[in-house]
Amino acid sequence: METSKKRSECPLSCSLDVFGDKWSLLIIRDLIFYKKGTYNDFLKSEEGIATNILASRLKALEENGIIEKSAHPESKAKILYRLSKKGIDLLPIIVEIYIWSDKYFSMPLEIKQIITEAKKDKDKFVKQITKELKSK
Repeated sequence: METSKKRSECPLSCSLDVFGDKWSLLIIRDLIFYKKGTYNDFLKSEEGIATNILASRLKALEENGIIEKSAHPESKAKILYRLSKKGIDLLPIIVEIYIWSDKYFSMPLEIKQIITEAKKDKDKFVKQITKELKSK
């Protein structure tokens, strides 16, 4: 996931080099839908990411401009992570993955509600979430 290594010039391949592993996408998901923002928040995710993998993915996402980090307003010992504009621009892709998944997998009610809302008016849904993410 280094910024300088590319497998090819294919746009899909280049994109996957930045955010294509499952852990990076789950971190992005947590930032978008679950309002997580600290290292410990990500560790508490249901999927159970290992600390070394989490540290590696956060570093790679930051190096690739997907996330930004800042001082936590309530604790000097914590770092606060948030999506950059580049990271927020991934929202429509994540929404499409959710909608696709809804066709083929059973969903918990909470996620089903998000998908239902997104399906009603995708553009409006994406704009609203984008606005919320930018205001953080």
